[in-house]
Amino acid sequence: MKNFSNPKQKNPFGLPKSLNHLMPPQAAPGHFENVRLAGRNVGASMIMGDGGSSESPGSCSINIYINNDIQGINNSVLIGSEVKMGDPGVSLCLEEVKMDRGFRLITKKKERDFATWVLLIAFIILVISVFAYLIMLFSENLMRRRQAAVLTSGEIMEKGQGKSQISCLCLLALLSSFIWICLLYFHFMVLGGRTVTDTSPELNLVPIEATSLNSLPLDSNPSPISHSVTVHRPEVDVGLQRGRVVDNASKDEVPSQVKPRERVAGYASKDKIPDQVKPINVKSPPLGEKIKDKQNYPFMRALRTVDNKSDPCGGRYIYVHNLPPRFNEDMLKECKSLSMWTNMCKFTTNAGLGPPLENVEGVFSDTGWYATNQFAVDVIFGNRMKQYECLTNDSSLAAAIFVPFYAGFDIARYLWGYNVSTRDAASLALVDWLMKRPEWKIMGGKDHFLVGGRITWDFRRLTDQESDWGNKLLFLPAARNMSMLVVESSPWHGNDFGIPYPTYFHPAKDAEVFAWQNRMRKLERKYLFCFAGAPRPGNRKSIRGQIIDQCKNSKVCKLLECDFGESKCHSPSSIMQMFQSSLFCLQPPGDSFTRRSAFDSMLAGCIPVFFHPGSAYTQYTWHLPKNYSQYSVLIAEGDIRRNVSIEQQLKTISVKKVKEMREAVINLIPRVIYADPRSKLETLKDAFDIAVQAVINKVTKLRKDMVEGRKDDFIEELSWKYALLEEGQYIGPHEWDPFFAKRKKDGEPDTDTTRMKTCNMLRVGLCLLLLFPMFLILLL
Repeated sequence: MKNFSNPKQKNPFGLPKSLNHLMPPQAAPGHFENVRLAGRNVGASMIMGDGGSSESPGSCSINIYINNDIQGINNSVLIGSEVKMGDPGVSLCLEEVKMDRGFRLITKKKERDFATWVLLIAFIILVISVFAYLIMLFSENLMRRRQAAVLTSGEIMEKGQGKSQISCLCLLALLSSFIWICLLYFHFMVLGGRTVTDTSPELNLVPIEATSLNSLPLDSNPSPISHSVTVHRPEVDVGLQRGRVVDNASKDEVPSQVKPRERVAGYASKDKIPDQVKPINVKSPPLGEKIKDKQNYPFMRALRTVDNKSDPCGGRYIYVHNLPPRFNEDMLKECKSLSMWTNMCKFTTNAGLGPPLENVEGVFSDTGWYATNQFAVDVIFGNRMKQYECLTNDSSLAAAIFVPFYAGFDIARYLWGYNVSTRDAASLALVDWLMKRPEWKIMGGKDHFLVGGRITWDFRRLTDQESDWGNKLLFLPAARNMSMLVVESSPWHGNDFGIPYPTYFHPAKDAEVFAWQNRMRKLERKYLFCFAGAPRPGNRKSIRGQIIDQCKNSKVCKLLECDFGESKCHSPSSIMQMFQSSLFCLQPPGDSFTRRSAFDSMLAGCIPVFFHPGSAYTQYTWHLPKNYSQYSVLIAEGDIRRNVSIEQQLKTISVKKVKEMREAVINLIPRVIYADPRSKLETLKDAFDIAVQAVINKVTKLRKDMVEGRKDDFIEELSWKYALLEEGQYIGPHEWDPFFAKRKKDGEPDTDTTRMKTCNMLRVGLCLLLLFPMFLILLL
């Protein structure tokens, strides 16, 4: 629509004269500061803008659209539509009237009294107080988490008594907030309207009678005018082209007749539409078209196989990378170099199971028992994958992609006496090889997984200093996208997942498992509890010394000391015989959270006793029940440091409960063992089957989230909590938070005292900030 302003034209309406008496005293004749248009809104629009090239500098024209048929452009334009608008034929020209630069359309002087500003300032103080309170809570929470790592459970409980002070502050903050909300609502909503005065001039438009419109001549070829009013039928064309608006009035062609269309979605006006103006309607697209079409992801074919019920492998296909032999098989050829302390050649035989165990003492069954090394899961898992029933050579069908890299063997050969470059060489080469593969580009490696048969800390070197431990495989940017299965995962990272240590039992048939379970149910157990392990005198936080002392002083405990190279600790028959004769088996942390002994004891039907939730409950969430009390006992490390009797704790458990727990442990045996890779169990799912299915579920969920546009706000530092959540639960405070508060390094300055002083200062300041508004209320 063109704006018209021509000072040379006559003024048939005499508008300047009618406006002069409305000017404020300081305004010069012929100018006005603002105009107020009164009337009823029926969907029409008004545009006020700077004049075009034909107008005087600094002038401003007003276009008033009388015809309500163009209201489709006012708050009803569909996204992605096109608006074509012709000359409506009605123009209002303010001749010889100019607006001052920087004018205000409406000027309202709001008189705010002293009480208003006091209330506003007090409210701002209240907001600042709330933020200060939240900061104090955050700081105090950090302090408690740091303290909890070194305090006993009793000390934590004593320090937790300070929460009553926080509760008082919460109550005070809530009461103060409620009072201020009431006061502000009453002041602004009830009394606020009485303090506003409107000094703007008002221009009341006189409605144009229908007869006057009919008496005006109709021009078939309208031209821009500023001295008369002409009615034409406007042309408004709403199309489906994105972001394009065409002004038909700027063209020298005659607007065509408006064709009837379908009803416009969201048509605002309910008034009667003039007969000469037909409604402009646009068909609203279906809901499915409003939403952006789902992208054709490369993995859509794999997702569709899930719904193929006729395919027994639908949604379960695994594609295995054909890695160069230097990443796996060549390591086995150099088996003598895999460990500085042990000749691993014998442990890599029999598909990684090691040499068979003879059943001389009758501790084992006749078949399925091997002297398996605890770090041999790389080879066992890789050979087990070769027997997987749903392998595919078509990566587009794969629910997940396996990388047969022997990560554990790779780092084991370089842990002692090698520089960081040597330790990282194979990991960097692997990542470089994978990133060049087309399968990697589909999801950037998020559908890839591999196995590292060692604890996660062997793959998480923090710096490139030669003294730091391990390599940095799990810190490589590309490796962060992959899922790595390790025998001990990190509670503070999200790209590694715990799988069981290999035990000595590797059955080839279901019958072997069932026979072993029945045998464990019938055993008589003469010891209440037992422990096999060595103390950690160099670790001041270790509780192994106290556990050994308690076991020595108890008549119902069986102890197998492993210090000073005692051979029985390395004898599978001696260890299994002790576990089979005990009701409870103590499993304290050693050099890290986890122990292979936990799975050996469960294999013997012995109820494990843990002293840290990171030893099992947050580690093996794929393989063990969330309700840990069904199959185990948890005694906090702090209780042992305070000399709480383990014997008395275990004796409080009823005989019936013990029997139920032992049965639960025996039923878990198939889930924590690895079947013979050269065969396959008929109906039972072993640790390999459960781990692979868990990876598939993880990748499938990720793919569905990508297709549906969902984003997961994953907090990596709290990764240990996610697997513990029930359906519909969210991350929040947990009873195990003190166990997983990151500990200070030895020699690090103690800042707990400083934090306590800071929290006390914040608490005092918060009280003053909350009480200050209350004094203001009394003054007002």
